[in-house]
Amino acid sequence: MSSEHKNDLPHFVGIDIGTTQVRCVVGAVNQAGEPEIIGYGVSANQGMRKGVVTHPEEVTNAIIAAINEAERHSGRRVNAATVNINGSHVSGVNSKGVIAISAANREITNEDRYRVEEAAAVMQLPANREIIQVFPKSYRLDGQDNIKDPVGMNGVRLEVDTHIVTASTPSVRSLDNALTKAEVVAKHRTVSSLAAAEAVLNRQQKEAGTVVIDIGSGTTNLVVIEDGEVQHVAVIPMGGTHMTNDLAIGLRTDLDIAEKVKIEHANLSSKNHRSVAAVTMGKVQHTFNADDVRMIVEARVEELFEYVDKELKKINRSRKLPGGVVIVGGAAKMPGLAEFARDQLQLPARIGTLLPIGGLADISEDSRYVSCIGLMLLDMILDSSVQNNGYDSESVSLIKSMSRMFEKLKRK
Repeated sequence: MSSEHKNDLPHFVGIDIGTTQVRCVVGAVNQAGEPEIIGYGVSANQGMRKGVVTHPEEVTNAIIAAINEAERHSGRRVNAATVNINGSHVSGVNSKGVIAISAANREITNEDRYRVEEAAAVMQLPANREIIQVFPKSYRLDGQDNIKDPVGMNGVRLEVDTHIVTASTPSVRSLDNALTKAEVVAKHRTVSSLAAAEAVLNRQQKEAGTVVIDIGSGTTNLVVIEDGEVQHVAVIPMGGTHMTNDLAIGLRTDLDIAEKVKIEHANLSSKNHRSVAAVTMGKVQHTFNADDVRMIVEARVEELFEYVDKELKKINRSRKLPGGVVIVGGAAKMPGLAEFARDQLQLPARIGTLLPIGGLADISEDSRYVSCIGLMLLDMILDSSVQNNGYDSESVSLIKSMSRMFEKLKRK
């Protein structure tokens, strides 16, 4: 295939704007109808705190740097993407919608389904908040519960239970401004954990009930998916940076040394028997008691999982998710983390691994890129040209298994 023809083919972009780094992943659909990664970029971001823009110009520069690197890798121009929205201002709330079916034959149409979802989205919000996404969980028709798709059924009264994700309008506008200055359009928005779920969960896990925990630097995103639908979304203002800060205080050392100790020696495994944690900065070696390092990190991770359990209790899913816990993000590399999560949350737990995807293996095996790859996959799912091409490969069908819940997004 010539390079000119290659550049004419559609490509899809995910941009993960994190507290300490911005990542950009470019993907395409290959000749076999399967998604593959064709380029990526990453840059340091010092313009955010706990997922919220605090220095707009630095965020803009970080986005531009990540995009430029992804463009060089992929040979494609990046001017639009699916982007994450982050920060503790993001929250989910349940809402119900009810409509009457007026058609003479009382048959439910797609338009009726759209109307009832929009009825659920009519809610009193403070002036400084806006709706980011609406997820229908289940429908009810004339008293019949737990209907997944009412289209084609007959009835008079249609109801829907939804989970609505809202965010702070000023925070969203600040992010929009940074993207505008970087000359990139946010085609769609979602939370990091949902993007991660798209990249690591198979259909069985989405049906059984699974919580995906995306541990970033400044925040931890979580999403509960059950019966193939989003049940709960939350953002906890705590992440890897807090572990670094704790180590700096507890070990009485500099932040850069504490960060290196965290990366090289943070270990929650019961099989870890090291007595000394040593790191070298420049020509100087710094040594610490390995038990102190573990104690400090364990205390913070335990607190984090307590917050996760509180979110699960809000929806009566504490210790009740057969699909268990799937952990992604930079902290997922920490030895013993899954074992620790299993003990703390009393659920099966594992580190998330990407569903089969072709292309660049060096990032498809890096847990820090999971959310960004998920954003790219969502960009692909929400593109009508890919939706209608009829690819029948298993990997694409897995990727598209959640696409119905995004129909509300596509109409905006």
